[in-house]
Amino acid sequence: MEILDVLIIGAGPIGLNCALEAENNGLNYLIIEKGTIVNSLYHYPLYMRFFSTAEKLEIAEIPFITTSPKPGRQDALEYYQGIARHRNLKINLYEKVVKVLKKEIFEVETSKGKYLAKNVIIATGFYDIPNMLKVPGENLPKVKHYYAEPYPYANQQVVVIGASNSAVDAALETFRKGAEVTMIIKDSEISKSVKYWVKPDIENRVAEGSIKAYFNAEMIEIKDNSVVFKDETGKIHELENDFVLAMTGYLPDFHFLKNSGIELKGESLVPAYNPETMETNVENLYLAGVVCGGKDTHLWFIENSRIHAEIIIKHIAEKI
Repeated sequence: MEILDVLIIGAGPIGLNCALEAENNGLNYLIIEKGTIVNSLYHYPLYMRFFSTAEKLEIAEIPFITTSPKPGRQDALEYYQGIARHRNLKINLYEKVVKVLKKEIFEVETSKGKYLAKNVIIATGFYDIPNMLKVPGENLPKVKHYYAEPYPYANQQVVVIGASNSAVDAALETFRKGAEVTMIIKDSEISKSVKYWVKPDIENRVAEGSIKAYFNAEMIEIKDNSVVFKDETGKIHELENDFVLAMTGYLPDFHFLKNSGIELKGESLVPAYNPETMETNVENLYLAGVVCGGKDTHLWFIENSRIHAEIIIKHIAEKI
């Protein structure tokens, strides 16, 4: 069996960047991805726009050309998938890594086979596991942890849980397609991280009463035709409801990280790694991108984790 210099888990922007760096350094590599290229971006809301401008999303100094001041989901898909296509990157798609076992070298087991590698980079992001509410009724079909577009919710009574970018986008878009929207927010205000050109919009809609918002509130139960929650005074409310959009964030696959031998620290379950090399406590096993932040998924994004690829591949190349 061929022994790879580098096996990269995840074909997101950072995983692709690792592959480009490996190629530039003459390393034998392979990316294994459980979905399509930049799978998480593919599953973003259809009309989502990035906070970052195009040049902040570039990898390998390849220009990201768009006429939009803020690139959208489709712009990003064209850019990253175009790079993979034109550079003919070595990627196995729709193949899930199930185990990373360190012996003298790594044995990597997937849904389709086994691979041997001297080094492994985990660049799996965090978009695959929803942060669950853990309330009765969360498994009902009307509860959605992913939001794509507003049209299914026209003329429906919609509860949006959360106050981050995804929640605010869902609330505004569904409201403008005729939904009656109520936001259930655990904090005292709309998140400060909401895109600056969107934040005044949601605050004004709440202030005028077009979108109802309960702050310092807690969801108690989701029923077939209603939801039950507690407001900041402790009063229990039950609202008629057709759909619940639980925009409560997402988490890395901590089970996979732990089973790979990586130590997880503190309440945020931050993986152990050396920030100077991105190498974990397991020798020759590296982390890249958002997965480095544990539960604190807001710490890393494309713009500030692009550098991980260069750091990692430089360290691997020097050892080889």
